[in-house]
Amino acid sequence: MNIVDFSHSSVSLLPPLVALGLAILTRRVLLSLGMGVVLGALLLTDFSFSHTASYVGSIVKGLFIDDGAINSWNMSIVAFLILLGMTTALLTLSGGTRAFAEWAQTRIKSKRGSKLLAAFLGVFIFVDDYFNSLAVGAIARPVTDRYYVSRAKLAYILDSTAAPMCVLMPASSWGAYIITIIGGILVSHGITEYSALSAFMQLAPMNFYAVFALLMVFAVAWFQIDVGPMLKQELAASHGHGFDEGDDDSQAKDLNDELEIEESQNGRVADLVMPIVALIAATFFFLIFTGYQALAADGVAFNLLGAFENTDVGTSLCYGGLIGLIAALIPVIRQGIPASQVMHTLWIGAKSMFGAILILLFAWSIGSVIGDMATGKYLSTLVQGNINPVLLPVILFLLAGVMAFSTGTSWGTFGIMLPIAGDLAAATEISLMLPMLAAVLAGSVFGDHCSPISDTTILSSTGARCHHIDHVSTQLPYALSVALVSSVGFLVLGFTDSLAVSFLAATLAFIIVCSILGWMSRRRLSSATHANML
Repeated sequence: MNIVDFSHSSVSLLPPLVALGLAILTRRVLLSLGMGVVLGALLLTDFSFSHTASYVGSIVKGLFIDDGAINSWNMSIVAFLILLGMTTALLTLSGGTRAFAEWAQTRIKSKRGSKLLAAFLGVFIFVDDYFNSLAVGAIARPVTDRYYVSRAKLAYILDSTAAPMCVLMPASSWGAYIITIIGGILVSHGITEYSALSAFMQLAPMNFYAVFALLMVFAVAWFQIDVGPMLKQELAASHGHGFDEGDDDSQAKDLNDELEIEESQNGRVADLVMPIVALIAATFFFLIFTGYQALAADGVAFNLLGAFENTDVGTSLCYGGLIGLIAALIPVIRQGIPASQVMHTLWIGAKSMFGAILILLFAWSIGSVIGDMATGKYLSTLVQGNINPVLLPVILFLLAGVMAFSTGTSWGTFGIMLPIAGDLAAATEISLMLPMLAAVLAGSVFGDHCSPISDTTILSSTGARCHHIDHVSTQLPYALSVALVSSVGFLVLGFTDSLAVSFLAATLAFIIVCSILGWMSRRRLSSATHANML
């Protein structure tokens, strides 16, 4: 089937814009994504209904079957979600969740402490963003619920620690992927003064969005900065509302009520901690092991970075999830809980993930449509032309942000925009190579954070058990604030070519932005409190 080429046409923006607009206006994510898919299919097939049906069918088939075999990446993520849902349900059944929340209440004395717990966990679990969002959500949610932290605030913490940490750390799935792309760019332009790993490490402090997004999380948690829709969510949570599974008609419910699971009264803290530790350790082990297998198959000696570059993330997540599930079964068996109750709990846990899986499948579908529409290629052409080289870092940051927002993928944006940034630097000012590459990385994470169709954003909502559009709308003011800070940093970096000066400028901008947001938060909170008193 021949499809229309929109790589040089603004029409390529229509499907993502329609999907994003409808999602924000209607709050019905599946309907919005479906409309984006259908519109893209009609455009690509020149409004031939038979070809449109055939095209959509091939997209749906591709979700499950790829080149005549099972689509291992998609299905491994789906399997991991189901395993994690089962594990979370078992942690509730065994009483481990209740025991941990009660233990944490004796150690963590405040709402601030519960948010800081989630933030620190997000920083330390940086192997993979999917794993980070879901695992940290499972650990932190009982504690943040106990202190009436809104699910939207937890989703923000998960999302703003997962991708930023992964993009800064070389020993992560993101780091390995980025290092591989950078290595190819360096070779293609004959750059030998630094290796791909060395370039990545030099890029990290220039990734202003990732660095200041992490700092913003801690500032928001410590100084209670609640602006925009987040304040409404926090006020509702403080009155016991909003602890639901993402329905609009929220009622105050505990997690065990939501999942219809009867918690054991004999649970221990270890019943929660040990399965999560087993999950993390097993995932990390299999990430290295599958990477080692790939190196061995190619006859390459083992090294840690090489293992991460060649690891099979999907398979590793599945094996890690299976080990975590087995570990979660042990306390259930120890307590002698009937098998029928265990099986019922496993089904409830799996079922709790079906909504997230459906959204992911639709997001992957529109991702394929956007790829065929060549939206990314069209956006990349906007940066070409007679532009002052000193402005390129900030322009690339904003363009990568728009591309990641429109396509819902930071990895796809990396793949398109990093080589373009390398070519631009080589053709204009080679000394700006690293700043331009850093700008693309930062912009990709920024756009990914803001996009309702991003899988990382979806999984952060899932990990927090928060309504997806609530998460997107509440996170947006913070993401835009950090983007403003980052723009200042990249603008100064382009003009001075000095990391120290640009980082100082970005830091000053960050302090000013946080001060303004804090003032707005206190003012709105005071007004809301006064209105309630009246």
